[in-house]
Amino acid sequence: MAALALLGGNENRWLRITPNDTVILSSHPIPGNESAVTRVIDNLVRLGAQVVHSGIADVHATGHAKQEELKLLLSIAKPEWMVPVHGEYRHLVTHAGLARTMGVEEHKAIVAEDGDQLTLNEEGCAVTGRVPAEYIYVHGRGDVSGGTLRDRQILGNDGVVSAIVCVDLESQRLVGGPEIATRGWIAEEDVEILFAGLKERVSAAVDSLLAEGSATRPQLEKAVRRAAGSFVSQKTRRRPMIVPVVVEA
Repeated sequence: MAALALLGGNENRWLRITPNDTVILSSHPIPGNESAVTRVIDNLVRLGAQVVHSGIADVHATGHAKQEELKLLLSIAKPEWMVPVHGEYRHLVTHAGLARTMGVEEHKAIVAEDGDQLTLNEEGCAVTGRVPAEYIYVHGRGDVSGGTLRDRQILGNDGVVSAIVCVDLESQRLVGGPEIATRGWIAEEDVEILFAGLKERVSAAVDSLLAEGSATRPQLEKAVRRAAGSFVSQKTRRRPMIVPVVVEA
């Protein structure tokens, strides 16, 4: 949704790129964004623009103050307390050290990270605790937790395998299954061979647990997940999401 990305995709409401335009990228890509920046450059070139960036010309212009500029600010403001903000942890530590060289007392240059609670009172300033500060992703009408995102990554990369068994807990017998269902795991031509082995492995794990005479539903689900997971990993070197389903007869 950045303005330049919209321009590259011809989606900007107000402007259009033409073959007469020159676009100058005066900043380095943020680490991790290189592929996205490359796509924007390619899109701009497709529209006929000449694109100048730091990879081919000395056009980088930082938006951050230099060390001497920071020292000048500290010498003018003469802060009693100083809490550096913005940047990686190493930048915060270096900035705090710079403040100490400019006269801020050792304990009054405080390095605080995201989530640190900074309390200001008549005695001064101190980190007194932490609050949750992880990224929160909003999807539709609700937040998406880190666990949900991990599940989605697993589903996207390796698919899902579901193993369904029907048991009679009273008599401790396997009365149906295992039935295997899968999405996004393997090619269809390999399904039958692997399904046969997977059913055999799950069935053996369930029978072994039921033979002990006191298996519970959670124990059976755990056994099914472990047996299916080890078989899948061994045969395909992949780790899809394993969904065990235990139905009570």
